[in-house]
Amino acid sequence: MEFILAKETDIALISELGARIWQVWYPPIIGQAQVDYMLERMYSLASLRDQMLNQAHQFFILKVNNQAFGYASVSRKAAGDYFIQKLYVDTSQHKQGLGTAFLNFLSQHFQPKTFRLCVNRQNVAAINFYFKNGFIIEKAADFDIGEGYFMNDFVMCKQF
Repeated sequence: MEFILAKETDIALISELGARIWQVWYPPIIGQAQVDYMLERMYSLASLRDQMLNQAHQFFILKVNNQAFGYASVSRKAAGDYFIQKLYVDTSQHKQGLGTAFLNFLSQHFQPKTFRLCVNRQNVAAINFYFKNGFIIEKAADFDIGEGYFMNDFVMCKQF
């Protein structure tokens, strides 16, 4: 298993991984129409390029035996305070410790005082995963993402 700092040349791979993972995981939670909208908004090549180059999101790719199975992006909010924008592992690889290993890698890489992230309030498996890894629910929040769609999330945090 290896975690690779993504470059601009990896944007297409991240987009493909995002589409593959989201199409399996999210339609039962938020519906296909919102999945399609969010993939276009957050995972188009132009959007990912903007996140990487203009919004200072650091992307990482998880590889096992040289095959990509996941990705993460993290942004710095303040000294020691980081936000995990994305953390996904291919559903075919769940329950193998890859997500926890990815979180451990990010913790070692960034040496945060605090990690925060958002998780859909209906995504029970992800919420439980984050609980297992030391996160707590800080608050519930609803984010208007346009076109009549909302992200109904828990903001979760972990103090180090």
